[in-house]
Formats: sequence, structure tokens, C-alpha cells
Amino acid sequence: MMELALVKTLLNREFYDKHRGVHCPERIFSKDVRKIKQALDTAMETYDGDLSVSDLQAVFNRMNASMTTSTKTAYEDLFKRINIAEPIKSEIAKDTLSQMFQQHVGDLVANLGFNFVNGTENTLEPLRKILEEYKDDFTPNTRIEWDDHSFDTVLALSQQETRWKINIPPLADRVEGVSGGHFIVVGARPNSGKTSFHSSLVAADGGFAHQGAKCILLTNEEAYNRVVLRYIGASSKMCIKEELPRNIPLAQARYKPVADKIKIKDSTGKNMDWVESVVKQERPDILILDMGDKFATQTSDRQDITLRIAAIHARNIAKEYNCAVFWMSQLSAEAQDRTAPNMSMLEGSKTGKAAEADLMILIGMAAETEGEEQNSMRYINVAKNKLTGWHGKIPAMLDVKRGIYKR
Repeated sequence: MMELALVKTLLNREFYDKHRGVHCPERIFSKDVRKIKQALDTAMETYDGDLSVSDLQAVFNRMNASMTTSTKTAYEDLFKRINIAEPIKSEIAKDTLSQMFQQHVGDLVANLGFNFVNGTENTLEPLRKILEEYKDDFTPNTRIEWDDHSFDTVLALSQQETRWKINIPPLADRVEGVSGGHFIVVGARPNSGKTSFHSSLVAADGGFAHQGAKCILLTNEEAYNRVVLRYIGASSKMCIKEELPRNIPLAQARYKPVADKIKIKDSTGKNMDWVESVVKQERPDILILDMGDKFATQTSDRQDITLRIAAIHARNIAKEYNCAVFWMSQLSAEAQDRTAPNMSMLEGSKTGKAAEADLMILIGMAAETEGEEQNSMRYINVAKNKLTGWHGKIPAMLDVKRGIYKR
């Protein structure tokens, strides 16, 4: 009988002291065992140290000296059963006590509910009395493993903040790198260098893949093969249209170290729950969502709320699975031809994505002159930076033909 095993466990002074009083009220036990629990409480208040079953029985008999012979015989049988019972492991006993108490209160509330339905009770006063009587006794079934905040641990974790180094020279001067648990939002206008930005970070010389990071790219905008071509261009340092077709063996050799470290999937129509299932299975070091907004499930009539919920999910994925998550996002028309866009210009979002981000990078570019080739100058704006604290605008060149950012 579980109740008797719990009584046997409570004979241990250390366990009893952790669960005495409100943590283990006598009312959670059945009527007969409740009287034994009362004797146990009295004995623990009176005497020091652990108790034996014989000690408990002696105190019980003294407190109930007027028992009839049949009642005394029944309790002697209970004590024999307690004596042969095995004590329960401390953590299991704690959870069992919590469950028993919740069941007891649940039964009281359920019976009161029947009385309401049957019309025998017409006020909420009995429910209020139950809540008032038991609120302090309710034992939550919660177990917390506190984080280690010792000096050495915190220092070691801080030194891991830049595990994966950034390889874009102008940006690396200000933000050395990222690590597992980081949520990075990257925003830009259409056709201004978002895909080339992450292809540079992952596939160009010194990129995440070359450092040994396991990278997953989930794309839902461009066709996946076009994105892969950007990665081939960045890793081979060849013009995709002109040089690459003439140097396929060399391009293959340069791309292989990257190909071995990345996985890519056209994820059109998928949502954040699916993204989490992929991360849980694959355990990447780097996750790139291109475009992040399109993984959001419509949960509200307001788009900003929908995107905020999706961003919170993405950040939780980063922390739960210890990966760096890059969330690629469009900037609104307000950012067109601006070299210094700000976080308020994120498409469809107010503060949700900005609030969750550890690092926010917004790519700006000046207005193009009609009739001229696309301007290769880009401006990398660090709009939010909880990693190093630096904010500002960094000029960089985008080699459009090879998909590489450089100084």
C-alpha cells in the first residue's frame, strides 16, 4: 500500500523535515492511516533523529490508549505492514505526496461541483473556503535544477560567445562571432544582398562551414538551386555565370568542404513547429531561415503579433537546441534607398522581432542611378547588439557576381 510506504519513508528525519506541515498535511491520507500520521507528527515534534516503526507504534498506542480490542488489532496489522514496506526513493515520495494532495483537493472540488449541478448548493462560499483552507498546502509538482553561476562557469560560458567567427572583414571588426543560443535577425530590401550575406557567412573563405559548423538552410523564397549557386559562387570565388562553367572541377573541389557541412531544404509552406522538428532531429550549429517571416503561422489578425510569436519560437529553438538562428527578413518600402535603415522598418513587425534578437543587422544601399550598373556598395547597420554592445554603420562591398561581401 502506497500510503504505508510513504509513512515508512517519513520516519527519516531529513525527509520529514523537508516535507513537514503544509508540505505533507495529514488530510491527504485515508482515515485509518491519518491517525498514524498524527502520531508520527507528534513523535517528530517531541523526539530528535529518525524513528523506527516500533517507536511510532509506541507513540500511537499512547495517544490512542482507549481503542477497542478489534480496533487495536486492526492497527497492529497496519504497523506490521509498515514494518515490511520498503521506503520510497526521496524524489518519488515527494512527487507522490504532491499527487495525493492534488487528488484530495480535486475530489473535494468535484463533489462540490456535483452539488452545484444538483442544486443542493447555491453559493460559491464552500468553494472559497476550500481555496482558503488548502491554498497554502498545495504542493506544486515542480523540480528546478538551478543554473551554475559560479565564477569559473560564467567565465567559461562567456568565452564561448563567439564560437563561430564572422568572416566578413568590416563586420568582424565589430562583432567577432556568434554561438549557440543566439538569435540573429538580418533585414534588407529585395534584391539588395540578403542571400549573399548568409552565403558569405557560411561558404566564403573562413565561413561557418569551413570552421566545422553543421549548417542547415531552410529556404521558402528563392528556388533552392538558385540559393545553392550563391553558395557555390561564394566558396569557389568564381563568377557564377562566366567563370564557373569553365572551371567546374576546381569549383567542385572548393565547394566540397562546404557541401559536406550544409544541408538545404525548400521549405515552402512549412511553419515553426516543423522547423523545430528539423532542428531537434538534425542538431545543427547554424540554422538559417530564409525567409523567417514566412514560417510564421497566422495566429492573430495583427501581423506584428503573429511575427512576434514566431520570433519567440525561433529564439526558444536557439536556446533549447544550442544553435545560432539567423532569421532573414524583408525591410519595408520605407527603407528603400536608405543607407541607414532602422529596426522600425522591418516588414510587418513593430518590436516583436527586435525584442527577441541578440543581434540585428540591417543592410542598406544608396539609390541607384538610372542606366548604370547596380551599385556594389552596401552598408551593414548593426541596429541591435547584445553580443558586444557596438552599434553603427559599416560600409562593405558586395561582389554580386560571386555572392561575397568584402571590405
